[in-house]
Amino acid sequence: MRRKEFTIEQEEEITEFLSTQTFGFLGTVSMDNKPRVTPLNFVYDEGCFYFHGSLAGEKMKHIKANSTVSFTVAEEYSLIPSYFQDPLLACPATAFFKSVSASGHAEKVTDLKEKARALNRFMEKLQPEGGYLTIDADDPRYTGQLKAVAVVRIVPETLSAKFKFGQNLQQDKHEQLQEQLEQRGEAKDAATVEMMRKYCPFHS
Repeated sequence: MRRKEFTIEQEEEITEFLSTQTFGFLGTVSMDNKPRVTPLNFVYDEGCFYFHGSLAGEKMKHIKANSTVSFTVAEEYSLIPSYFQDPLLACPATAFFKSVSASGHAEKVTDLKEKARALNRFMEKLQPEGGYLTIDADDPRYTGQLKAVAVVRIVPETLSAKFKFGQNLQQDKHEQLQEQLEQRGEAKDAATVEMMRKYCPFHS
């Protein structure tokens, strides 16, 4: 059961998180009912997830057989050691993170203009410095390429987000943990403290 204090329902928060992520996990089921999870790059645009690949890849076979899919995106923040809260017991050890999970139907995009739009979103995310010619369905240099690549749109039927940053802790424990992370100063600790303060129920 998902704890309600970690649930994020604001669409702008979810969209902002997805816009910063480049990698997700696609869940499909084969014709003989075997599940498969495929890691891949994605973009989230106008309420849909997009990915691209070979026209004849394994995931495309799965989608053709069963278009119902899941898609998950997650970013891990700080690992919280047990001894931050208890000197002996292992139970308090945890990790703080953001995640979004969706389920819905995957549809192969056939319209070249929509393909071009989605692939331009990929380029904007993965190569923000530019250095390429914008993908245009009417440009003959791209037309053949667009026809040769599979672009898939996932239309979510359900979408949920969980941002876990100690919202379940009492105020004194929450503030103590912030201090411990600031003192430790590992790679994502400063960002974790920022998120703890942003989503802290005592500041709402």
